[in-house]
Amino acid sequence: MVTDASRSTLDALDRRILHELQIDATVAMEEIARRVGSSKTPVWNRIRKMRESGVIDRQVAIVSPEALGLGACFFVLVRTSRHSADWLEKFIEAVNRHPEICAAHRLAGDIDYILQVRVADAGSFDAFYRRLIEDVEIFNVTSLLSMEEIRNETALPVMPRE
Repeated sequence: MVTDASRSTLDALDRRILHELQIDATVAMEEIARRVGSSKTPVWNRIRKMRESGVIDRQVAIVSPEALGLGACFFVLVRTSRHSADWLEKFIEAVNRHPEICAAHRLAGDIDYILQVRVADAGSFDAFYRRLIEDVEIFNVTSLLSMEEIRNETALPVMPRE
């Protein structure tokens, strides 16, 4: 868990290290240290502290959806007429049960939730949709097919703008 203290103690070197790790976390520690203008041990210690404090949540491999045959990306806008704790628990369980859902957000405004879903094609999406509505009652759903992914960054803006 990130604390206010860990967030406020990030200095320029921490931010440069985070920037480099977000580009490629497999780069050797010596190379990261060279790129940020420091030596290996202080960089290693800072990375360890950022992991322990929760600033660095996890390190993962980013896989091409197309390489896995998951070329269709749908955004699913969900409206519900039920706002009870029981319904929410059931909805969260349904979201976590479906690996096709890559991201889920609760929203402010007319739409209650948005889901990002990765599947092979429209038929696969229909099968996913049918399973989802079996799991949880939904008042209204609008599904949008992404025609082209223009930008999809996992890196957060840690460096101040020039």
